[in-house]
Amino acid sequence: MMMVIRGEDLKRIIKAAENSRIEVCGMLFGRGSGERIEVEEVRFIPNRLNSAEGFEMEPLEMVKAIDDAEAMGLQVVGIFHSHLKCPPRPSGRDLKGMNLWPVVWLIVDDMGNYGAYVLEGDKIREVKVKIV
Repeated sequence: MMMVIRGEDLKRIIKAAENSRIEVCGMLFGRGSGERIEVEEVRFIPNRLNSAEGFEMEPLEMVKAIDDAEAMGLQVVGIFHSHLKCPPRPSGRDLKGMNLWPVVWLIVDDMGNYGAYVLEGDKIREVKVKIV
């Protein structure tokens, strides 16, 4: 599986993570067909936990973002968030979220590293990220 994302969008997410004392989070909208997902829109959603160790997206903002994306003919293709002071790999808490949202999870850290993952059954699979 491969996720295609614009370089400026990935840089925006990483920059937000580098400049934040809490985990940043949001949704990735675009189109997906088979093993290729194209990110066309990145929407930051406030972290209602206001925490450096976890995130929950503000529900009303999520609904608005999804409505806006659907109006543009886009679908949810991914979730993104940051990890502070730890590697950009799914945590136990992330696994619970990945079960609820079976899309690509893009995780960045505050050092500029990133990784993308999907949960298939009970196994985490890394997703190739292609920057355009």
